[in-house]
Amino acid sequence: MRRAKISIIGAGNVGATTAHWCAAAELGDVVLLDIPATEGMPAGKALDLFQAAPIMGFDARLTGTTDWAETAGSDVVVVTAGIARKPGMSRDDLLSTNAKIVGDVAARIRDTSPQAVVIVVSNPLDAMVQRTFQVTGFPPQRVIGQAGILDTARFRAFLAMELGVSVEDISAMLLGGHGDTMVPIPSCTSVGGIPVTQLIPADRLEEIVTRTRNGGAEIVALLKTGSAYYAPAAATTQMVEAIVRDKKRLVPCAAYCDKEYGVGGYFVGVPVILGSAGIEKIIELDLLAGERAALDKSIAAVKELVSVMNRLSA
Repeated sequence: MRRAKISIIGAGNVGATTAHWCAAAELGDVVLLDIPATEGMPAGKALDLFQAAPIMGFDARLTGTTDWAETAGSDVVVVTAGIARKPGMSRDDLLSTNAKIVGDVAARIRDTSPQAVVIVVSNPLDAMVQRTFQVTGFPPQRVIGQAGILDTARFRAFLAMELGVSVEDISAMLLGGHGDTMVPIPSCTSVGGIPVTQLIPADRLEEIVTRTRNGGAEIVALLKTGSAYYAPAAATTQMVEAIVRDKKRLVPCAAYCDKEYGVGGYFVGVPVILGSAGIEKIIELDLLAGERAALDKSIAAVKELVSVMNRLSA
């Protein structure tokens, strides 16, 4: 059986760690592409990772390159390219620079891997996945933003810390934009099947929600010279696995919504079924009034972000 071909664009911390976990899980053969100041950097990282294969016992081919031709015919392309946030920098500050970078990457993907499913990780996420869709012209189900899985994982981690329970017992869902307006859904959050609202007072739960919204910025502040990469890479790898193994996972992703949730043609974090075709179905939840109002606010913020990006790129 032919192994999947997974190309990762950007060999920084997120890209290289995603390559590591995709190869270790034997999801397919991995191409790690970057255009760094030091041309041999992606090749060096790929070679180093391949030399771990005999020790860790995984079987995957790894290629590091600066040549887009090496990515041709990819089944999945992961886009991590772009500058990372620095302390004090918001996701919106990244908008103009990363829109150009991601637009150039999207054009290359369109030309080299026209049948690929594209997972966008670059920030500000909601605008970057919209730009990828605009430039590639791919069907919307084959362009996906990685955000909801990461945000939900952070929420689950903080809830586990608060309650002193295993993260495996916590099920949660966050919707909306990736950032300050992300929307926790308490009605879809439980611990061992018990609604979280029965275990954590409302005011304390709101504090945990706020920490989740600021999860990326908290790590940037702690690291001083970089941003999060282990959890973003793990979230991306889960998406790659769902696609290449046709897992039909029900997970939150940034998906193109038109009539769904009344969005009107933008990428917003919603529950989806993720399989070999990309987004196979968008799940519309019956939200409580407060949850719906928060989602509408988040959708408005995404639309404004995309509007600013379009003006800057005109």
